[in-house]
Amino acid sequence: MEAILTAVIPVVIIGVICAAVLVIAAKVMAVKEDERFPAIRECLPGANCGACGFAGCDGYAKALCENPDTPANLCIPGADGVSRQLSEILGVEFADVVEQVAVVHCSGDCEHTQDKVEYQGIETCAAAKLMYGGKGSCTYGCLGFGDCAKVCPHDAICIADGVARVNTNDCVGCGLCAKACPNRLISLVADVERVVVMCSNKDKGAVTRKVCSNGCIGCKKCEKVCPLGAIKVTDNVAVIDYDKCDNCPDFAVCARSCTTGCIMTADLSGVHRVK
Repeated sequence: MEAILTAVIPVVIIGVICAAVLVIAAKVMAVKEDERFPAIRECLPGANCGACGFAGCDGYAKALCENPDTPANLCIPGADGVSRQLSEILGVEFADVVEQVAVVHCSGDCEHTQDKVEYQGIETCAAAKLMYGGKGSCTYGCLGFGDCAKVCPHDAICIADGVARVNTNDCVGCGLCAKACPNRLISLVADVERVVVMCSNKDKGAVTRKVCSNGCIGCKKCEKVCPLGAIKVTDNVAVIDYDKCDNCPDFAVCARSCTTGCIMTADLSGVHRVK
């Protein structure tokens, strides 16, 4: 018995000492958390989409606590409701959120383009792109396997006639779809805009015409008729500068002048505006 106690007692003493040291270290080295952090984190939607520019909701909440210059209106999915709550917690003036929606810059559906090969492989856009740029004739176009739809938390995207389409009424503007698209066809646009270029092909007009009858051929007619200089042909494809575009009082002269019809007008109102 004495031999057992001789072995156990030192171990117990060492354990007690180690526990005491750990408790003291935990208190001395503890990182104090801003009392506002839990309340701020509770306000955020938890999508962890990164649309705010930070590494998820935790990163944004931490930045709001630590840096007073961090704007409280960066959460696009949360829109004005979240911005107002954050402003109240932080004691700053409310700032409006520019609600955004996702737009797929491609109109090369089954009617206007065709496949160049019969693809047999992993049915994802990322995998298909590795095979000579995808199965479609246009290597800049939508690959059609729905990687964007799979990551959309609100089922706002579907594949119709081989091309991804966004139901903007359900879109919160998180941008996860844009990150998932290997061809970078998806961008976030303010949901007050009404004109969109539905093409991303950077080939010269003659080449584009061969692979898609809806593609931008870089003719610059849209550029010439825009009174504000809001649309320019860059790398053989029309690009709209939304900071200059006023959606035309006489409604989209660029769209009406487009030879191929790749510039379209639409109501892009997102879920927050629809509510």
